[in-house]
Amino acid sequence: MTEPRWIVHLPTTLTSRDAAAALARSLGHLDAVDFGETTLSEEDAQHLRYRVWCDVRLPGGGRCGHRDGHDGWCGAAELR
Repeated sequence: MTEPRWIVHLPTTLTSRDAAAALARSLGHLDAVDFGETTLSEEDAQHLRYRVWCDVRLPGGGRCGHRDGHDGWCGAAELR
């Protein structure tokens, strides 16, 4: 049986989606964070979530390491 994973809801004082995405990307050095699943939401609309990273699974495992909505091909770029 797999242990359940935990979600950390981290409210901020940031007022723009771009600033919140930049904060999420700045935490890329933390091994405990599943960055492929990182999403953002507005405080009063937490049911509407926006992906920070592309969600495409790559052949051989792993996820695309580019930002959500990127141009070009998906690849294993470093998540930052």
